[in-house]
Amino acid sequence: MDILLVENNMELAALIQAFLNKEGFSLWHETSGEGAADWLQEHHPKIILLDIMLPGMDGFAFCQMVRRQYDVPILILSAKSEKEDQLTGFQLGADDYLQKPVDIDILHAKIHAILTRAYEKTPSKTIVSGQLSIDMSSHKVKLHGHDIEVNAKEYELLLCLVKNEGKTLSKEFLFNHIWGADSESENQTLTVHIKMLRSKIEDDPRKPKRIQTVWGVGYRYEEV
Repeated sequence: MDILLVENNMELAALIQAFLNKEGFSLWHETSGEGAADWLQEHHPKIILLDIMLPGMDGFAFCQMVRRQYDVPILILSAKSEKEDQLTGFQLGADDYLQKPVDIDILHAKIHAILTRAYEKTPSKTIVSGQLSIDMSSHKVKLHGHDIEVNAKEYELLLCLVKNEGKTLSKEFLFNHIWGADSESENQTLTVHIKMLRSKIEDDPRKPKRIQTVWGVGYRYEEV
């Protein structure tokens, strides 16, 4: 599926769907943030078109949820045209913001531009550390040649550790780098993610050799 449209105005949704289908895009329509969130658990669209004024979970909350869990471009479509609303959308991770009433030709141009930026082919850049490899263009991790499933935060944490191989990184640095100093998450989140990574990349997670604990300071990554 190319596009997920989250819009509770059925007339506008039908217009957008008809036009984009004519332009060769496949599109799935949801009328609520909750429904879209459920759909995303099983599907991977190339772009999300998102209304802000939705029943239940509003578009801003949905945008924030998506950005925390998925790496997919978001184009906000909204009648909320105040500068503060647009800034909020960008701060929550939206890639672009289009005011309603939607000009269908501008919408098409923005979709094309976002998809080109997000998916045009770039040379693969891979970091190799012993039997572990990280493909930075596809965000894929391999160990002994086999794919290792990691979520977005696990990937960021592993990449940070591997890039700083041999260096002891403090817990504070790692937490702020991955979750941000203003994050509402607890420091225990870092410990949990370290444990999950070890379960995936260590031969014996109880005796880790790659991600080593430096007591009282933080963690250090070593090549194995």
